[in-house]
Amino acid sequence: MASEPERVVLTYEDLVEIPNDRNRYEIIEGELQVTAAPNTSHQATSGNLYFLLSGYVRRHDLGTVLTAPCDVYLSEISVVEPDLLFVSNERREIIQCQYIHGAPDFVVEILSPSTSHVDRHVKMQLYLRYAVANYWRLDPDRQEFVAYTLDHGQYRQVAQARENETVSAPPFPELVIPLADVWGW
Repeated sequence: MASEPERVVLTYEDLVEIPNDRNRYEIIEGELQVTAAPNTSHQATSGNLYFLLSGYVRRHDLGTVLTAPCDVYLSEISVVEPDLLFVSNERREIIQCQYIHGAPDFVVEILSPSTSHVDRHVKMQLYLRYAVANYWRLDPDRQEFVAYTLDHGQYRQVAQARENETVSAPPFPELVIPLADVWGW
């Protein structure tokens, strides 16, 4: 009887040994996830949202907004790269030179055709497991925004908007975001 191959569990040390080839590498519960570089619509959406969030966070001296690529070390076997993340001033000690060590206060995943399933299901469950307090998911192709907040160990949807609507969501409930300024060019 043939035995099943032993599962190789990758760690952060394995991740840093991978050469830079424009792919995005993450380790989710010990398994390597590889995706191609994001498309231009994804990048434009990310840049536009970063501009809005970072300006707001700076004006109100709330903390730090970072954009990918930036490793988030959730555990030795779970290291991800959300498209955007926020760490509050109260938790700034988790910002290390090489990575964010622990759960940020807030993450954003911007869907691409190649990452949609992982972002909607796998990474959302991972963020839940490691208690990321706020998770936003944007779909530039469908022009859809959804925000979740951690509530008693589960994510509760707190906002949803489409196309050219405006939206506000934790952790920045006073920030009104016109989605027309976020999508693409």
